[in-house]
Amino acid sequence: MRRPGGTAVLALALVIWQAWGCGLPGGMGALAQGSCTPTPPDSEGPFYTPGAPERVQTGRGLVVLGTVRSVKGCGPIPGARMERWQANPEGSYDDAHRASMQSDAAGRYRFETDVPRRYFGRPPHIHFKLSAPAHRPLTTQLYLRPNQTEATFDFILIPE
Repeated sequence: MRRPGGTAVLALALVIWQAWGCGLPGGMGALAQGSCTPTPPDSEGPFYTPGAPERVQTGRGLVVLGTVRSVKGCGPIPGARMERWQANPEGSYDDAHRASMQSDAAGRYRFETDVPRRYFGRPPHIHFKLSAPAHRPLTTQLYLRPNQTEATFDFILIPE
């Protein structure tokens, strides 16, 4: 039997890392070493609607925070636009759980929301769509652990 190696192992590690709600592939050690791995893209899904209102709270019980960074030098990206959408606590998508915001001068963001519920066999997750000047747009998802009340999720964008 052939053992998986190389790219297959890395891909599996990234899936596991995101499934446990850890947003920075390679862990925080990547920052200390001055290199960043781009955040893997993920499905937009069928529930995206453009034009989400700007707000930092769409519920209570889950705090998500992190930094938007460039893969080039791992530097923060101030003013990156983030849109997010998720299922509500009943497992349905609604306008009350859609929002947009911008990262601050240090590239940081923070919001509070309801813990999304599982639906149709999918684990609890939040969808994100990010854009920043001179960087490729990114659509991805944050997968949450059971009973998780805080998640740190750094987005690493690729320059154009």
